[in-house]
Amino acid sequence: MKRPDFMEMALIEAQAAAGRGEVPVGAVVAFGGEAVCREGNRTRELTDPTAHAEILAIRQAARALGAERLTEADLYVTLEPCAMCAGAISFARIRRLYFGAADEKGGAVVSGPRFFAQPTCHHAPEVYGGFREAEAAGLLTEFFRARRPG
Repeated sequence: MKRPDFMEMALIEAQAAAGRGEVPVGAVVAFGGEAVCREGNRTRELTDPTAHAEILAIRQAARALGAERLTEADLYVTLEPCAMCAGAISFARIRRLYFGAADEKGGAVVSGPRFFAQPTCHHAPEVYGGFREAEAAGLLTEFFRARRPG
């Protein structure tokens, strides 16, 4: 039996986000080898600056699993999480984080403040970066190129 490609699912959600005019970031929470939920950015659609793909996916997973701590869940996201999302990942006690492209400007995991390495961080997931990185970065590059001509 073929294992689900959770990063592929996240990339599909990122493409859907771009189709809605959102920054193309997608996220999937996996539990027990299955996708519990899939989400893409919805900050514009929901008029909510916290409606990042990771936050929405964590909220849905917590509801679906009936727990605020997702200690056996893994998060797949197309872009390195920002500080807000890293905080949510920590508070949710996500087991593993897999991300596509690094975000030197807004990322907070391997870039910027390196949230999980801070002494005030109560839980740090295992972190794995670079999954389908070229595809994830390409979606973002194309999205912003189309909006910033010249």
